Amino acid sequence: MTKFEEFEEVIARLRAPDGCPWDRAQTHMSLKKTCIEEAAEVICGINILDQTGDAENLKEELGDLLMQVVIHAQIAKEEGLFTMDDVIQSITDKMIRRHPHVFGSAGTPGTDGAQTDWDEIKRREKQGKEWTESYLPEAFEEAKELIETAKKRKGF
Repeated sequence: MTKFEEFEEVIARLRAPDGCPWDRAQTHMSLKKTCIEEAAEVICGINILDQTGDAENLKEELGDLLMQVVIHAQIAKEEGLFTMDDVIQSITDKMIRRHPHVFGSAGTPGTDGAQTDWDEIKRREKQGKEWTESYLPEAFEEAKELIETAKKRKGF
């Protein structure tokens, strides 16, 4: 068993009927505030690494952000929407598809053609899904509000 699989089992156990009441009560909606807070803490960890060379905080905060991904995938699995394997397969496919200069014969890594390929591939992927972008302005506003709430909660 990999460490990742072990971690998935820990999250599933926390969400089990006899698991942790807090973890069992979480939903995609209720986890928004912790998701944005953990993302901000990763940025803090990156800044600490950049300014001090100390990677310990970044390692810890990446783990906390990974927990967000895994618990969302666990909730989705419980709801019959998708699994963690589906999430991983989706991003694997996307990275391979968007990097034909690495995984195919098109272009050369680091060339302007690679960026042109990326932009064109992304455009094709979004065809028929353009409507999702209409949700972004509201999501950015909500993220700003969640960050402000987190700052207050942390005493900043």
